[in-house]
Amino acid sequence: MSYGILFSGQGAQKAGMGLDFLEDPLFKDTIEKASSASHQDLIAIFEDKNGELNKTINVQPALVAFEIGIYRMLKRDTDLNIGGMVGLSLGEYSAMCVSGALDLENCLSLVSDRARYMQEDADQVENGMAAILKPDLDELEVLIDDLQRQAKRVYIANYNSPKQVVIAGEKSDVELALKQIKEKGLAHRIIMLKVNGAFHTPLFDHAKAKMTKRLADVDFKENSVPVISNTTALPFDKNWGEIMAKQLAVPTHFGSCVKYLIEHDQVDRILEIGPGKVLSSFAKQIDRHLKCSHIGSYAEYQAFVEEEHGIKG
Repeated sequence: MSYGILFSGQGAQKAGMGLDFLEDPLFKDTIEKASSASHQDLIAIFEDKNGELNKTINVQPALVAFEIGIYRMLKRDTDLNIGGMVGLSLGEYSAMCVSGALDLENCLSLVSDRARYMQEDADQVENGMAAILKPDLDELEVLIDDLQRQAKRVYIANYNSPKQVVIAGEKSDVELALKQIKEKGLAHRIIMLKVNGAFHTPLFDHAKAKMTKRLADVDFKENSVPVISNTTALPFDKNWGEIMAKQLAVPTHFGSCVKYLIEHDQVDRILEIGPGKVLSSFAKQIDRHLKCSHIGSYAEYQAFVEEEHGIKG
């Protein structure tokens, strides 16, 4: 039995997340250290009293700290056999930290800068993102290519699963693409996403350039568990900083990452760490035989640990 650990990305956050974990000293210590490294009051951001949680500059360090805190508790309380890890977009930093490639302070400092660079690019143009469910992918890619040849700034940003991709770009160009997708019947359903940036597209080239410089001198350690890159769909082994910076402006390939976990790391169980359950549903779409678990609340954490202790006898 081998687990693949999935870490949620931006968009999975929920008001009040993490507050129920604060009774655990290890989790609280993690959040306090992360707050110091990011120069933010992450507990106040968890509380979300004034809608602060949904701002990119706040949610990114808050979500990463939340996920790292839960994982540290798991390492203390269980003896999981972990085959590999995937973090969706921002979640890649959580995976890098808990696998040993980055220490907590360095990770949170990087995430805070990443969030600032991304917010700066997001503020330059009105952005849009939309999830395309059950797409005719070949025809969708042709349509997007055609629009780009017409100088439209719309792109496929996320290949999440066989049943979902996300397109993103300038809002007016995304709306044009959606109109044509509907007219041509290329999707079962379309969902507009509430985000403040067309992440993973060339609209974030400036953020990518800044992050490339920021990561250039970072000393990545050898990780204890393979982390599969969103960008290459292969384990990180070299040019880590370059690949993580590039991720900001090119598509993510989450579906291919999960396939790698199954085919190369012999993963037969999935544990999603984060406030949402979306990644688990993507994993099930890739292999319906996967046993998927999720930890986003303290009650879910307790239930998972009790189940693990029961399995191990």
